[in-house]
Amino acid sequence: MECYLDNSATTRVSEDVAELALKIMTEEYGNPSSMHHMGKLSEDLVKKAAGQIAKTLHCSDKEIVFTSGGTESDNMAILGTAAALGKEVGRHMICSRVEHPAVSETMRYLEKQGWEISYLSVDRDGRIDPEELRSMIRPDTCLVSIMYVNNEIGSLMPIEEAGRVIRQAGGKIYFHVDAIQAYGKFDINPKALGIDLLSVSGHKIHAPKGTGFLYVRNGVRIVPVSYGGGQQKGMRSGTLNVPGIAALGLAAENAYKGLDEKVERLRELKALFINEITDTLEDVYINGRTDVISAPHIISLSVRGVRAEVLLHALEDRHVYVSAGSACSSNRPHVSNTLEAIGLDKELLDSTIRISLSVYTTEEEIREAVAALTDIVPMLRKYSRR
Repeated sequence: MECYLDNSATTRVSEDVAELALKIMTEEYGNPSSMHHMGKLSEDLVKKAAGQIAKTLHCSDKEIVFTSGGTESDNMAILGTAAALGKEVGRHMICSRVEHPAVSETMRYLEKQGWEISYLSVDRDGRIDPEELRSMIRPDTCLVSIMYVNNEIGSLMPIEEAGRVIRQAGGKIYFHVDAIQAYGKFDINPKALGIDLLSVSGHKIHAPKGTGFLYVRNGVRIVPVSYGGGQQKGMRSGTLNVPGIAALGLAAENAYKGLDEKVERLRELKALFINEITDTLEDVYINGRTDVISAPHIISLSVRGVRAEVLLHALEDRHVYVSAGSACSSNRPHVSNTLEAIGLDKELLDSTIRISLSVYTTEEEIREAVAALTDIVPMLRKYSRR
């Protein structure tokens, strides 16, 4: 059997979502900017999707800007804020040391342009300290960007506390949250949490790749990073990807139907894997917390004495598919900033894999993955000692 346990890299598109996208591509394919009947049909599909998403975030559909995915949403939030507030407020931003490259590389780009970026440290569980955030905020701080859930170890950031610190600091500071691994797993209310900008990617919630959105709180002013026909109130020009947007709207709606039951099942499967693998194999370690202060679908497993890349391909031969750390940046081996930041033993930095689950993951897949690891790891350890 095939065991796909790399759902934080991408998910299988749900059948009803794929069927909707196909129908729109072949039957309702008008340009939503066109003024005729076919264009109006497409425009209505976009509005419906915005409404479906807005309902999940307890916000207005006018606060949803559709993008090509998480990376564009992150870039739009950071660069758009820089252009909007850099002269008015100042050229200082804050983010954590464990951000996704879509955030961290954008921050590095701004540093090269003369901006000053302060980096929040994290504890052994990969969580920031809100008090450190408080100490870093300055009169010239215009943006704080913190991920909701870490994409490698699943740590849940104290977003509510961070939002409170930012509001208490006063001034004009936008709070951006990369919620790409959290959306569809947690009930998120941006206004209640003090979030101004929130990034989401479609292919993490069973929608097609190349879809996503940025929540922009009403009243927040960011400068567009692309120009053209003025679509989406000038926030993101370009012909809208109507099939992808409609599919994303349906996937969002699906994700939040019976959310509590889905999350509970994911936590049960996660606990099953952790209990089985730690009982069966010696010298294996789970990184980050495993309680409710963590994502229900992400497991970071360090296996002493075996390189992650070797283990990944050995599992692939058994039709078990996982990531060596995170598959979100590239397929080139690199040392994980997250694992370094949490102070992981140097011997384990290159011996860590990520297992990630979805609503389609079965108990049978979990048990097959445990069996494969139980067979493979002792053999690989023998070879590595030679």
